[in-house]
Amino acid sequence: METLIATKPRLAFAGVGWIGRARMKAVADSNLAEMSLIADPSEACLQEAFKIAPATKITGSFDELLSDKEIDGVVIATPSALHMQQAVAAFKENKAVFCQKPLGRNRVEVSAVVNTARRNNRLLGADFSYRYTNAFQKILSIIRSGELGKIFAVDLKFHNAYGPDKPWFYDFSLSGGGCALDLGIHLVDLMLYALDFPKTIKINSSLMAKGISVKGKKEVEDYAAVTMDLEDDITAQLACSWNLPAGSDAIIEAGFYGTKGAVALKNVAGSFYDFVALRYWGTKTETIVASPDDWGGKALLRWIKQLSTNNHFNREAEQYLQSAEVLDKIYGRMD
Repeated sequence: METLIATKPRLAFAGVGWIGRARMKAVADSNLAEMSLIADPSEACLQEAFKIAPATKITGSFDELLSDKEIDGVVIATPSALHMQQAVAAFKENKAVFCQKPLGRNRVEVSAVVNTARRNNRLLGADFSYRYTNAFQKILSIIRSGELGKIFAVDLKFHNAYGPDKPWFYDFSLSGGGCALDLGIHLVDLMLYALDFPKTIKINSSLMAKGISVKGKKEVEDYAAVTMDLEDDITAQLACSWNLPAGSDAIIEAGFYGTKGAVALKNVAGSFYDFVALRYWGTKTETIVASPDDWGGKALLRWIKQLSTNNHFNREAEQYLQSAEVLDKIYGRMD
């Protein structure tokens, strides 16, 4: 029997730094849900969030958020070390969860989140927002149509010229990893999603910090180079970095190459937000989707629409386990 929510879902937001506030703004603009409560230990963040939703109750306590029986779902945008603990606690209070990536610092933590969601039969969503850009949706439709023939190669890049501005990102015990877990996870998700989640046969990776290998040392990398062999004879390569002198603010690309052509998502002029979809015809390039595109909150809004009709565990949540497994293999945490 479906769990129906008679009115707009009532949401609480745990963590309202810039990403949390951006997601709040998307909800406010959509009018799809009621923002009932905001929790953050930072008074400054609370006050900025209150400007977006002035009728919302604010608190510094996540426990107070959990104890509110009127809350249907929790949107988590706290540091990565808190994601597993907070998501599990929310599910145990029968609340749905939408969480920033990663759901956990490793596959063990992600498994705990997914398994608790399944056990308590509650909806789980993760903010893999690049899936819902217009550019990716267009190349996805072409990939799945079969027009490109057999996909045999994938080329992924995510270089951020700045790197994170929060100290916890650089502490392996808190972050679980560096640029691969922060940036590369988005492109790993796009690859797996586009190819219908093929099994990963073999992964080789180099993880470096300031030009020195840190793989297996529980130190945070600022550069990662990865090769992946997937089932059905598909090869993929991933390069990602923080603070790389790459000549622009960012380089973000996901190219899919088949026996009958290729498609790619690329950012525009170093932008973190503007993307185009390209189709390659031999030596010619066709732009099939142009920017701009207000995509940042689309994953959350999709989750809210699901929550409005059925607050039950969604099998889509199983996909997050495979992404986590790939990341663990990149970090040498799995054979």
